[in-house]
Amino acid sequence: MFKTFMDAALDQARKAAVRGEVPIGAVVVKDGQIIAAAGNRTRELSDPTAHAEVLAIREACRLAKSERLPGHDLYVTLEPCPICAGTIAAARIARLYIGAPDPKSGGTLHGARVFSHPQCHHAPEIYDNINAAESESLLKTFFASLR
Repeated sequence: MFKTFMDAALDQARKAAVRGEVPIGAVVVKDGQIIAAAGNRTRELSDPTAHAEVLAIREACRLAKSERLPGHDLYVTLEPCPICAGTIAAARIARLYIGAPDPKSGGTLHGARVFSHPQCHHAPEIYDNINAAESESLLKTFFASLR
């Protein structure tokens, strides 16, 4: 089941790449159903916060009519950055499933490690390296095409 939801996030990442966005995708799951999905849209929307995770969480919150998403899971193809980690904490996401690690810009397992700070009010359970090779391949192919 975990792989199926990560596959859906990878589909969102592929769509982002087609739009010329960094290929990162995210899906929000509640009770075994995908309720929101998004890929990066920072360039398209001229919005530095239009990361896949933020967009998927915004849509899930809109559908839930709440700023909190307890009992919801988030699947994302790349380790969330500090902006996204803060959004995940604020939304009270229960479980975070990560595809590829991001040692350079990550904010959960690397770098800022947002959930480890005492100022962070919530930390989800974290499961990593789900379809990591495919997530990494999408990113490498995308960035190689820019060079």
